[in-house]
Amino acid sequence: MKGITVYWRPGCTYCMKLRLGLWLTRTPYDKVNIWKDPDAAAFVRSVADGNETVPTVVVGDGPAVVNPSLRELRAAAGAGR
Repeated sequence: MKGITVYWRPGCTYCMKLRLGLWLTRTPYDKVNIWKDPDAAAFVRSVADGNETVPTVVVGDGPAVVNPSLRELRAAAGAGR
């Protein structure tokens, strides 16, 4: 399975929903809080039209995806449904 990195920020309900889904399906992932990591925030702005839109997710060495569904994220990572 490819590595998953979730860029998130506190208080984001979309982030909470995605992270809960990953946890419930026991899908391993790394999380990066963009409010504590200025480089991560700059990365998210670079792939989200200048906005800090989260969750922004990178699977393996693939492109960043803004607000993906759990299903498409797990499929991209090779984790199935």
